[in-house]
Amino acid sequence: MKAILFSAAILLASTVTNAQKIDSSISTKFPDAIAVLNMGTFHMGYTPDASTTEFDEHDQKNVQLVHEVAQKIAAFKPTVIIVETLPEDNKTLQEQYQQYLKNPKMKFEHPSEIELLAYEVGRLSGTTRIYGVDYKQGYNYGIARNVKNGKDHNTYYRYMKLLDELEKQYPEDKLTVLEHLQLANNPLYLDVLLNINADMLLHISSEGNAEGAEEATKFYHRNMVMYSNLNQIELGKNDRVFILMGATHTAFFNMWMQRSPKYKVEDVLKYLN
Repeated sequence: MKAILFSAAILLASTVTNAQKIDSSISTKFPDAIAVLNMGTFHMGYTPDASTTEFDEHDQKNVQLVHEVAQKIAAFKPTVIIVETLPEDNKTLQEQYQQYLKNPKMKFEHPSEIELLAYEVGRLSGTTRIYGVDYKQGYNYGIARNVKNGKDHNTYYRYMKLLDELEKQYPEDKLTVLEHLQLANNPLYLDVLLNINADMLLHISSEGNAEGAEEATKFYHRNMVMYSNLNQIELGKNDRVFILMGATHTAFFNMWMQRSPKYKVEDVLKYLN
C-alpha cells in the first residue's frame, strides 16, 4: 500500500511540474465505455416544477416539430432509452411504449416529452428497452425569502438579477422547439440550471447556520438517487443509451457521467443541428 501511495505521489508531482509532457491520449474511461446521449428538455406537458414553458402538447404543428427533432436524435441509434418516470412504473411505461410501436398514431390524454419525443426516437431507432429513473423529493428552492439577516444574500440576488437581464435578451417565448432544445443543452445554460436549482442556495444562510446548503443537499440527493437508479439497469458494451429528462437533471448526470469510467458522453448539440 505504501509503495502504491508513493508512486501516486511521484506521478502527481510529475504532473504538476511537467504538465506539458503529459500524453493527451491518456484516458480514465474503460475501453468498453457505454455511449450515452444525455439530452435535456423542457417539460412538454404538465409539470409541478417551478419553471415551465408554454407549449401546447396537443397542437399537431408542435407534435410535428417534436417529431422532426426525434428524427435527428434517432441518428444516435439508441438501444436503451431512459426517461423521467419512477422505476416502479416501468411495467406500465414499457407496456404503453409497446402499444405506441404498434400504433404510432395512438392518442394520449396528457402527452409529455416521453410520449412525444422519447417514444418517437425509439420507434425510429428500433429501440426495444425503455426505463424510468426518477425519484421524488421536495425541497424549498425559494428559501432565500425565508432566511432573515442572511450573510451572503447579495450574491444570490445579484445573480438572479443578472439572469433576468439575460432573459430579456433571449426571450424563450420567441424560440422554436428546436431552439428551445438547443438552449437547454448548451453547457452554459446547464451550468445556470445547476446554480439556480442548487448551488446558489449555498449563499443563503443566517449566522452560524447553513439553511440554503441543507435545502440544496435535498436536490443533490434526489439527483444522486436518480443516477443510482440508472446504474442499476443492466447495460452492455454494445448498448447506446439515450437519456431524456428535464435539463437540470441532465446537468447533474453530465457532471457525473463525464467523470465516470463507465460512460462515454456524446455531444447532444451535434445532433440538434
